[in-house]
Amino acid sequence: MTAPSTPAANTVPVTVRVFTQRFSSTPRGARLARRLALHQLDTWGLPHGSPASETAAVLVAELAANAVTHGRVPGRDFELAVKLLGRTLRIEVSDARGECRPPAPGVPRPAHLAESGRGLFLVEALADRWDVLDRVPVGKTVVAELDLTP
Repeated sequence: MTAPSTPAANTVPVTVRVFTQRFSSTPRGARLARRLALHQLDTWGLPHGSPASETAAVLVAELAANAVTHGRVPGRDFELAVKLLGRTLRIEVSDARGECRPPAPGVPRPAHLAESGRGLFLVEALADRWDVLDRVPVGKTVVAELDLTP
């Protein structure tokens, strides 16, 4: 008689890790989001100072700064979610201002002396993919993904 196979023996290990946190819609909240995201990535095996960590730092910083600057609603926080989905790092920043949407992917190059407009230009340059999604019941989520090399 053979022993029945267990479901665990026939499955591929799942390598999904998720970090989600709400932060105050202030510059201090944006800085804290970046620091905690980098700490979490380090615990997941993407060490501080590595190319993936450095790129993620810029993406989190820019998206959090945009949420604080353009997506702020008094009394409402913004939310950061960092997800390691196999070999893809997904960064999501959500805020309560759905009517204040950034342009879709395809951001024009900012003018040489412009005082703003570089944040999403950097996101587009560094992320492998990015998009703006509606957030139910209110707001928006800006998503940036990085393909991690083995």
